[in-house]
Amino acid sequence: MTRRQTYSTGTKYEEEFGFNRAVRVGETIRIAGTAAVDEGEVVAPGDPYEQAKFVLERIEGSLDAVGASMDDVLITRVFVEEFDIWQGIGRAHREAFSGDKPASTMIGVDSLPEEDLLLEIEAEAVVDTEEG
Repeated sequence: MTRRQTYSTGTKYEEEFGFNRAVRVGETIRIAGTAAVDEGEVVAPGDPYEQAKFVLERIEGSLDAVGASMDDVLITRVFVEEFDIWQGIGRAHREAFSGDKPASTMIGVDSLPEEDLLLEIEAEAVVDTEEG
């Protein structure tokens, strides 16, 4: 039987909606859609770079909590209401993935959970357990 490992950052959305930030089963890890909200407040309203940086740092911490790293990420999905903010998001993404780069998709959505949120990012990773 495959062991299931979970990690929660304790946000109000995780509690109210009933989900974990990260779930690992075997070598596969899924990181839930993550937004720039800290202790109920939107981080860096109006700044796509700072919001993306915060989100990617939270994703990195979540990966670490289940035994993985940013180098294990295969794909990120970035959800935005407006595509014209892609450059700030791209800068933060590029900085976060300085090693092996994942595939990535940007998806337009009608709205995000808080008025000042500009983006949400989810990620999928696979940990290579084979010795090189």
